[in-house]
Amino acid sequence: MEKKLKSGMAVSLLILFVISPFVSWGQSEKEVVKKYLQKLPNFQISHTIQKYRMTAVYTNLDLYGNFTGKIKITGDYTQGLENGFVRWTNVFISNSNNFSESFSPGTKQTYMEDFNYIPSPKMLDAESFKSFPAGTDAVIARNLVWDMMAIEQFAWDFTDSLRLNKTYRIPQITGTFNMANIGTYAHNEVQVCWTGISAIHNELCAVIEYRALDNKIELSMTGFKTKGTEQYWGTTWVSYKAKSIEAAVMYSGTIQEMDIQGMKDKLLVKTIRDIRVEKLP
Repeated sequence: MEKKLKSGMAVSLLILFVISPFVSWGQSEKEVVKKYLQKLPNFQISHTIQKYRMTAVYTNLDLYGNFTGKIKITGDYTQGLENGFVRWTNVFISNSNNFSESFSPGTKQTYMEDFNYIPSPKMLDAESFKSFPAGTDAVIARNLVWDMMAIEQFAWDFTDSLRLNKTYRIPQITGTFNMANIGTYAHNEVQVCWTGISAIHNELCAVIEYRALDNKIELSMTGFKTKGTEQYWGTTWVSYKAKSIEAAVMYSGTIQEMDIQGMKDKLLVKTIRDIRVEKLP
């Protein structure tokens, strides 16, 4: 009888040891869901200084995927300055006609050194870029500004409308708007989705994804005109604690018909854009 009792106790203890971790994990899982996955906190622009480096690589191809050239732009971005201002410094652009070679350090865009502004719809006005020269490099530099504004908007502006794994369609980002007098851009539909939690730089982060498909773009500048469509999508990691962006990526694909002065035939160009935003110390 004593033997059977000991044997029964041993089996019970074994079952307890096997089941306990699963019960504990189940409880922890519920706590995580309740604490972090029921609703997003009210993410707002951080009022502390945050520094980032944005890198955007444009790869140009023909419609058959043959490489024709690539461009890289990098810039250091400071957010959280007094009175809501942000600032760009150390903006460099480099070009290459070799797909496999590394980019050179590039040329510094001096007109963007200490370029500061308050992010707002006014940054779509030509007046906001009056210090920028003419030319395609300045267009890419403007994209640096607009892309960072978009990343911040998707990170902070819609958290009260986002629910886990539920696609939110942004009603106010539709229609055609003027791009500082260099062309127009028309959004078809923009979707944002909070897809879960992750960790970046030892910070617990909300993972926010977005996409915008079948957008129409037209540019008109001295010497050339373009017309086409763009798709873009990306992911941003936002700290639960600091409310700051910890990292972000954005991708886009554009197909355009280019009419270049002096060329008889129009060109059909496909451009892939790969953007990375990393937080600086």
